[in-house]
Amino acid sequence: MFDRRTFLASGAAAAALAARGVRAADMAVQTVRVDTRAVTGPLPHVWEESVGSDRAAITMREEWRQDMRIGRAEAGFKRARFHGIFNDELGVFGKSILEMRRNGGPNWLNVHRVYDGLLDIGISPYVELSFMPGKLASGKTQFGFYGGNITPPTSDAEFAGFLKSFTAAMVDRYGMETVRTWPFEVWNEPNLAFFWTADKQRYFDMYKAAAVAIKSVDPRIQVGGPATSKTAWIGDFAQWCAANNAPVDFFATHVYAGDDQNDVFGKDAPRRNVNDVIPDVLGNARRTIDAGPFAGKPLWLSEWSSDSPAMIAHVIAQGMAHCAGMSQWTLSGMYEELGVDDYMLKEGSMGWSMMIDGIAKPSFNTYRLLHRLGTERLSAQGPALASRGKDGRVSVLVWNLAEVDQPGGIPGMTAERRIKGEPKRITLAFDGIGGRKTAEVRYVDWERGSPMPAWRAMGSPQYPSRDQVAQLRKASLPVIERRRLDSDGTLALDLPPEGLALVELL
Repeated sequence: MFDRRTFLASGAAAAALAARGVRAADMAVQTVRVDTRAVTGPLPHVWEESVGSDRAAITMREEWRQDMRIGRAEAGFKRARFHGIFNDELGVFGKSILEMRRNGGPNWLNVHRVYDGLLDIGISPYVELSFMPGKLASGKTQFGFYGGNITPPTSDAEFAGFLKSFTAAMVDRYGMETVRTWPFEVWNEPNLAFFWTADKQRYFDMYKAAAVAIKSVDPRIQVGGPATSKTAWIGDFAQWCAANNAPVDFFATHVYAGDDQNDVFGKDAPRRNVNDVIPDVLGNARRTIDAGPFAGKPLWLSEWSSDSPAMIAHVIAQGMAHCAGMSQWTLSGMYEELGVDDYMLKEGSMGWSMMIDGIAKPSFNTYRLLHRLGTERLSAQGPALASRGKDGRVSVLVWNLAEVDQPGGIPGMTAERRIKGEPKRITLAFDGIGGRKTAEVRYVDWERGSPMPAWRAMGSPQYPSRDQVAQLRKASLPVIERRRLDSDGTLALDLPPEGLALVELL
């Protein structure tokens, strides 16, 4: 489907920049040298291990499933993580209208529908154990549009029995070998008052009850925590679990580039630019784990986000060594945590979602390009990820990093996008390419591989028509250009701030 969008003229990228009033002579220049003979190690696609979503109930909608099918097929996502598998809206303890469940036990019908829908797509669940079923809850405090109960259980023993029943039901339906591959994460961000009404110690107590209950079904099922925001509690969690015989198979935490740096680094730590916050925090978390009683246990960055193509690539390149898996929040625009959006697209930040009704935003197209990288990492100097695939194909992702002003926490809360960066000409210098002289280049930035130009040309409709949605799906595909390398084995790419390109040697 890309053929009709292939640019045959070698100057297409420069023309795109020129249309924005940028002259090649004004651009900064950087050389990235790639040695195609020098394999530095494996390139595990940790960024594909999971992707985030809104909540369990929304995964039963066909629009969500269609977005996830695209994510599985074209970005390689393996798992989906979402809140609310125990929300009352799924009826886990709700009475049926005919009162057929007189024993009052859990009703797993909708839980099965949620996980069946994932598995039918080829996606496994990353099981977030949240929120508290009303029948087991110690209070009525709720979070979000969908009313997730965020109070501790009245009884840890009763909650443990519920989780044991849940785990056994999953094993009965999907098989032990399958369930052993699912990470079970206990709760979501218990260090934040709007997700947990109790304190750290109360979470630790509940975690142990949950982990022991799940492992009583099978000790090889993976359980972890503390699932905190801003990488909080990791050291204390490790020490407490070791001292109290609470099993830990993996650590999970969350961080956003806009998080308060006083919280994530400490008040006396040097300030980082927004692009380096997540990689540096991950490095700190990794060192904390390895200095404690669970050294070497996997670390999951089970929630993070950026809508900047270059920042996504940078965070992955710099942070992947610390993680077993990463899960960007969120894939689908079917997102209702804070209410139902009254638009499909908007100016400024792209917000949480990477796709809406099959319309890919630049963030999703970044993952499309990342997915095309091979599994062997090649030596590359500069803002680049270079790889070689099993078929010998050489692929290089390069980007032009820029600062972006945003409010704290999750991006997407402002209509104005303030970019601190300049266009750049990046020259790829290849060593060891033999007779290969042609490359295919895919571009993603705010104009190419983006629905925004086509949407603006339509008059920026709040509710695009069905025909317009179809047009936007096509318009959002990454731009492809066929290029010839220069005689010295170099290739010059002109990238706007936040832009990136994937170069594949033919």
